[in-house]
Amino acid sequence: MEVDVMRFMILMKADERSEAGEAATEAELAAMYSYNEQLVKAGVLLGGEGLHASARGTRVTLTADETVVEHGPFPQPRELVAGFWLIQVKSREEAVAWARRCPAPEDGRTVLELRQVIEADDFGDALTPELREANDRLREMTVS
Repeated sequence: MEVDVMRFMILMKADERSEAGEAATEAELAAMYSYNEQLVKAGVLLGGEGLHASARGTRVTLTADETVVEHGPFPQPRELVAGFWLIQVKSREEAVAWARRCPAPEDGRTVLELRQVIEADDFGDALTPELREANDRLREMTVS
């Protein structure tokens, strides 16, 4: 089955400002609204949100033997996520084109990471018809 669209998550990396909990300026919020509006009008935006600083976050690390729960803040802000968009486009190039249009902050820089969402067909034979059907039923029950 040929896929005519693919989903990408655009992850906005945190920086010192976002990790300090500093609010965006009115101009930055207006620019971000305009960008989001362009995504909506183009019909590619599936969802997106900003995230609170890691000081308000929790990290859960799981191994076969233990579960470790750590409360933020976490070091290395550039490795953290400050927000995201989930978009549906026809190619990686289109996803990159949308990322390039994201507004930069007035006094800094924005780092975006694009990651393609794994689709059911990407699992190959490991996703049996029974598992696919069960997964489809769960998707129908999720909140949209």
